[in-house]
Amino acid sequence: MATHDDRSKAAGDFPDDGPYSPSGTAVGAHHFDDAIPAFDKGTSSFDTSGYTPIASLDQSSSPLDEVDERKPFGWTGSADLGLLALRLALGGVFVLHGAQKVFGLFGGPGIDGFANYLQGLGFREARVLAWVTGVTELGGGALLVLGLLTPLAAAGILGVMANVLVLNHRNGFFLPDGVEFEAVLAAMAFAVLFAGPGRAALDYNRAWFRHPLLSGFLCLLVAAGASAATLYVFR
Repeated sequence: MATHDDRSKAAGDFPDDGPYSPSGTAVGAHHFDDAIPAFDKGTSSFDTSGYTPIASLDQSSSPLDEVDERKPFGWTGSADLGLLALRLALGGVFVLHGAQKVFGLFGGPGIDGFANYLQGLGFREARVLAWVTGVTELGGGALLVLGLLTPLAAAGILGVMANVLVLNHRNGFFLPDGVEFEAVLAAMAFAVLFAGPGRAALDYNRAWFRHPLLSGFLCLLVAAGASAATLYVFR
């Protein structure tokens, strides 16, 4: 940090900024504070060691430039692994339930049996709704497992579970007759909807992956509208 002083200098070739005697004659030239390093006549600068960049800084850059030494944001063994496990569990459950409804596998009712069940609950167009529900569970579950179109898949699962909770909440909460299991599945779908799929997914670095809150909110509105239409239009 180079400095200079245009003021007149005393005989000692220093700026006459030192203390003066009552007679006006300079007693001695020194700086305001003796603790400050002395003026270096050879380099015409003060000691700037206090402003020397730290060793980790690039000496070619300004010492005022901010250096971010944090670890790059990437794969973690916590959030990404946890979201992968959540997606696999939730998606796997709905792949099996969807296969029961659509194909009649694993002791399921098939489309005809599920349509009869919906008709008994008072739904019109029961067969259409049976297909919609079965395909939503099967396709949504598969997409969750893959981590593809995750917000839309989670919203579809959440919409189906919302309908089940509304229809069966009078049975109480706890199993075997209550909605405990459906409530847990709905909470898992809600978590995936807003947390995103994690980096172990085909959605990695897509627009909805980078903005999970916005995409989750928009898909939540779609799920709420579909659930309301199912309950109040077809029933």
